[in-house]
Amino acid sequence: MNFIQQLQAAETLNDSMLCVGLDPEPSKFPGSWKGDAGRIYDFCAAIVDATKDLTLAFKPQIAYFAAHRAEDQLERLMAHIKRVAPHVPVILDAKRGDIGSTAEQYAKEAFERYQADAVTLSPFMGFDSIEPYLRYPDKGAILLCRTSNPGGSDWQNQRLADVDGQPRLYEHLARLAQSDWNKNGQLGLVVGATFPSEIARVRELAPTLPLLIPGVGAQGGDAEATVKAGWRGGPALPADQRGPIIVSSSRAVLYASSGNDFAAAARRVALDTRALLNRAR
Repeated sequence: MNFIQQLQAAETLNDSMLCVGLDPEPSKFPGSWKGDAGRIYDFCAAIVDATKDLTLAFKPQIAYFAAHRAEDQLERLMAHIKRVAPHVPVILDAKRGDIGSTAEQYAKEAFERYQADAVTLSPFMGFDSIEPYLRYPDKGAILLCRTSNPGGSDWQNQRLADVDGQPRLYEHLARLAQSDWNKNGQLGLVVGATFPSEIARVRELAPTLPLLIPGVGAQGGDAEATVKAGWRGGPALPADQRGPIIVSSSRAVLYASSGNDFAAAARRVALDTRALLNRAR
């Protein structure tokens, strides 16, 4: 299956729109593991084992591993997810953005070294910075579009005077991702949960692309508003007309408890979040 098919299958099998973000911070680890970067794999693997039947996807953030020289632990974690949850796609949150041979190497890193099913990318440098990732026909490339950070408006919300209708930059990108850039049907978009009206606008412009939506949980995004703005699915729609959403929660799940029951607490939060999202459907 390609990445889009994996998403659709996982959504059905696990009855979920929830993505668990894996952003390990050793300073927040429980008990005797606190501060021990050598336990990054153990911590994340425990979270995966506790939530693998509740999630649509897992999303490890590469910086949280690289900062602690833990890339080898990330490789082990990716292999662990493939082994215990082969039905759950893995999105490598790397936000890469470069051109030519450098982009080729980043694509090889994401898809060959780490065996990710999809990767997040910054499209600021244009289509030729995206194209090397599309040479992997079964993989996904998820482009930053309307992000949840306050400074995102510095660029993403500016109007393009030389484009018909003067769309905002994020709107122009959504159109390109739905049409000209989406050569093999591999693209998705990142849209922050803190902007539900703009999720709805992106969905209008890109009706079938998967939307990766961070910001629910610790960042304060409204789960119900997010689902109503972005999700297009259900048995009434043919598979090729659906618009899935991947609603990411990281800290609220990972650090639900600072005790030795952290994995069980993470499962409880994941259950509650999945139920909240599903009710909004």
